[in-house]
Amino acid sequence: MSKTTFPFPLRKLLLVDAATCAGFGLLLTAGAQLAGPLMQIPVALLFYVGLSLFPIAVFMAIVATRSAIHPAGAWVIIAGNVLWAGASFLLLAGDWIAPNLLGSSFIVAQALVVAVLAKLEHAALGDAVLRPA
Repeated sequence: MSKTTFPFPLRKLLLVDAATCAGFGLLLTAGAQLAGPLMQIPVALLFYVGLSLFPIAVFMAIVATRSAIHPAGAWVIIAGNVLWAGASFLLLAGDWIAPNLLGSSFIVAQALVVAVLAKLEHAALGDAVLRPA
C-alpha cells in the first residue's frame, strides 16, 4: 500500500500566497478611492490594509524561496492567514464598519480565500515535514 502525497507543494502554495497578497495589496491601495464608496467600506481602511499586505507578501516570498523552508516561517504564515480570516469575520460581526451587501460579500470572499490558503498550507506543511525534500 503506497502513501499518497499532498498534491500542492508548500513552496508553490507560499509563492501563490505571496503573489496574491501583493496583488491584493496593489488592488486595495490603488482602488481604495473607487471601491470604498462602492462597498461602503472606509477608503482609509482599504488603503492601509492594502499597504500592510506588501511587507507580508515580502515575508512570504522570503520564506518560500529559501533552499529549505523553515517550518517556523511557514507556521507564522499559516497563523497569520488564520488570524486575517478571523479578523475579517470579526470586522463584519462588530459595528466598526457598515458595508453594504457588496462590501460584506467582498470581505467574506477574501476571508474564505485566505482561510483556504491557510488550510492548504497547513496540509502541505504536514506533508513536507513527513517527507523532507
